[in-house]
Amino acid sequence: MINVWDYVISFLVGGFICFLGQILVIRTKITTARILVLFLVIGMVLEVFNIYAPFKEFAKAGASVPIIGFGASLARGAITATKEFGVLGIFTGGLTAAAGGISMAIFASFIFALIFSSKSKRGGHWRWRYKQT
Repeated sequence: MINVWDYVISFLVGGFICFLGQILVIRTKITTARILVLFLVIGMVLEVFNIYAPFKEFAKAGASVPIIGFGASLARGAITATKEFGVLGIFTGGLTAAAGGISMAIFASFIFALIFSSKSKRGGHWRWRYKQT
């Protein structure tokens, strides 16, 4: 039997995380890139202090889908690899743990680049195949 409350809680928690990000965009002068890094670091800190696992158990996809989940995945991979490989694991573990997500993001970006044509915010095309002569 499907538990509808799991979907509701996931939606509310994920929506609240996005709401916090939007508030930061609207109310502060922090750039979106810095907000992204902030959420990534929050996920890492939650994982390091073992707070992320109970939070994810409660919120399910509402916690794992936003960038906070990616930060926790990087931290979890680095911690695991450090226990296994020592200092080298700090550098390799996070990328190994998140390799599937990173690969999918690169693949999807490539497909969308083939389908859609980018335009500069100034109105002109910047891609090589639309070079103006």
